[in-house]
Amino acid sequence: MEFDEWEPVYNAILEDFGYDRTGDERGRDRLDSILNASFDPAGLSPLRDATVAVAGAGPSLETDADLERARDADVVVGASSAVDTLTAHGIDVECMVTDLDKNPETVERLTLDGVPVAIHGHGDNLEAIRDVVPNCAHEYVLPTTQAEPRGRVRNFGGFTDGDRAAFLADDVGAAELVFVGWDFDDSTVDSAKARKLEWAERLLYWLETRREQRFDVLDGRRSEIETGDLPAQFS
Repeated sequence: MEFDEWEPVYNAILEDFGYDRTGDERGRDRLDSILNASFDPAGLSPLRDATVAVAGAGPSLETDADLERARDADVVVGASSAVDTLTAHGIDVECMVTDLDKNPETVERLTLDGVPVAIHGHGDNLEAIRDVVPNCAHEYVLPTTQAEPRGRVRNFGGFTDGDRAAFLADDVGAAELVFVGWDFDDSTVDSAKARKLEWAERLLYWLETRREQRFDVLDGRRSEIETGDLPAQFS
């Protein structure tokens, strides 16, 4: 994903949520300033040409069906606390994607164990970046941003941890993406999280169209997805 393709969608997200781009840029720059090394995404070669399970942290992740689908995939990329659920069921992840809003100890442990973690910098997690990233093995930190990439920090596309995991897997050449632990209609989340899930749904629709692959997690939902803020071919 080139930034000039991502930027119009990013601008729409900023406008929808009232976010300040400069906050995201501060998060990006803080990440870059703390790191003395970073993980090369070329090291995610196990995802290339593979069936990749993208694990969200929704309640359905604990169902037998979703756990079995995760086990059946070639590799798993886990979003945020989904990694803890998967670990509890004996399922390893090839990469974790997080903005550090939960389980910092998992982030630190994975990097120290040689498992890459895509850590996202934005305007609301400056303190978490300061507190967590110095305790990580930097050579296993893949720093990401929603803003324009700079220095070591990359932008693969995506907004929430879950859809950023899907965009990352796409970028490194996954053959097929399957989705486990995704609950767009989770009634337990607050209104802000529900709006973020709406954006995650839109972005997955964009991604499946780019890939010419239909994601079953969107089955029965496509006709209701608001596409006005996506690139022109969706309008």
